[in-house]
Amino acid sequence: MAAKSSQFNMERFFQALGDNTRLRLLNLMGDQEICVCYFVEILAQGQPKISRHLAYLRRAGIVEARREGKWMHYRIAMPSNIGAAQVLRQTLAWLKEDRAMQADRARLSKACCSPARFSALQDAPLPVAIERPTALEAK
Repeated sequence: MAAKSSQFNMERFFQALGDNTRLRLLNLMGDQEICVCYFVEILAQGQPKISRHLAYLRRAGIVEARREGKWMHYRIAMPSNIGAAQVLRQTLAWLKEDRAMQADRARLSKACCSPARFSALQDAPLPVAIERPTALEAK
């Protein structure tokens, strides 16, 4: 059995991608930084469960978190491992084509346009687009 790299845990990476809730979270993040409260509202799951899934994605090196006051914001972080980054990009592209994932993004779009309709989103910061380096810049 080959030794595991101390910098990148391939098993944890693939396990992180092996859960539908975590895939839905990644799908919603896409190229945005999103507050946890939106995940809770859109996925209709409790905040502790969402936070556990986000922590799993963080440990796998797939997402980063940032605190702003009482709000926690999450965004996708491309792994430094080239193969993992390719797998993640392909997975995200695949999620964009899935109807259920498209429905989640549509609900997010509605929530962002009218957060007053969602009591849990009162005063919540809107998702912010993130600029990612192109494939040539990332090399």
